[in-house]
Amino acid sequence: MVTTTATVALTLSAAIMILATLISKKINEDREKSSPFECGFDPKNSARLPFSSRFFLIAVIFMIFDVEIALLLPMPVTMLTSNMKAWMTISSVFLLILIIGLYHEWNQGSLEWSN
Repeated sequence: MVTTTATVALTLSAAIMILATLISKKINEDREKSSPFECGFDPKNSARLPFSSRFFLIAVIFMIFDVEIALLLPMPVTMLTSNMKAWMTISSVFLLILIIGLYHEWNQGSLEWSN
């Protein structure tokens, strides 16, 4: 039953992908047509703005700690259903890893916006 469902799903998705490729509008790769039109002249500036690598680093750190906080939220609920000693050990190790990571980022100077 599972293999039949998987085969039907794979066949159906492949058929839809092939059909979409056949009826999609073909893109003409022309450099002049793909560049922005600015009164008939070449564009003065690039459309891409410089991106601060500092901002990117702060965003990555935020995402890492955000995921860790999302993992911390169900801990009080699991305390009721698990062994107290095991729960305390796992929670302590998890929080220790979090604190060590924060300390490392702080020592590296990654949390300061300006140097």
